[in-house]
Amino acid sequence: MSGRHLSWRGAAALIGAVLLGGAAGTATVASSVSSSAASGSARQPVASRELRTVTAVELRQVLAAERGRLVLLNLWATWCVPCLKEIPDLVALEREFAARGLVVIGVAMDEPGELETAVRPFHAQHFPEFRSYLRGEPDMDALASAVDPAWNELLPTTYLIGRDGAILGRIQGKRTLAQFRELVTDSL
Repeated sequence: MSGRHLSWRGAAALIGAVLLGGAAGTATVASSVSSSAASGSARQPVASRELRTVTAVELRQVLAAERGRLVLLNLWATWCVPCLKEIPDLVALEREFAARGLVVIGVAMDEPGELETAVRPFHAQHFPEFRSYLRGEPDMDALASAVDPAWNELLPTTYLIGRDGAILGRIQGKRTLAQFRELVTDSL
């Protein structure tokens, strides 16, 4: 072993760069933001500067504010490769179905104290268009229990939440845009 180790932050940045093609990926995301804004979609994405921590109580309030819309709630992390691969599809899905009432909300399950040092910079560089929060609870289960007391700590986990606030389904593991599209179409 060489004695050189990559920190988890370094690994997350490396994974993001590989997944998104470095600067080319960043340009693609920036282009997507511009084209989304230009299209005049019914709901504009939350800017990365608004990324903040959320407790279980606050998450319930965020979801309650979305009543009347179909919500995909995605639990992800900067160190979760399958999560990072599906986020662009979630962004595209929301862009496609926002006018029909779909909202996509992410919650990064990284450590609460790492908002400024890891999650915000990563989110801003790779997924600025993805409306997301960072868990503010010290225990992942405490936050996830706001939605699913039986959550088993598998990432990514995505919940389909009906217009009435009821959980319609739980998906664990990475899915494709086509799979997400199939999931939401019947509920729109």
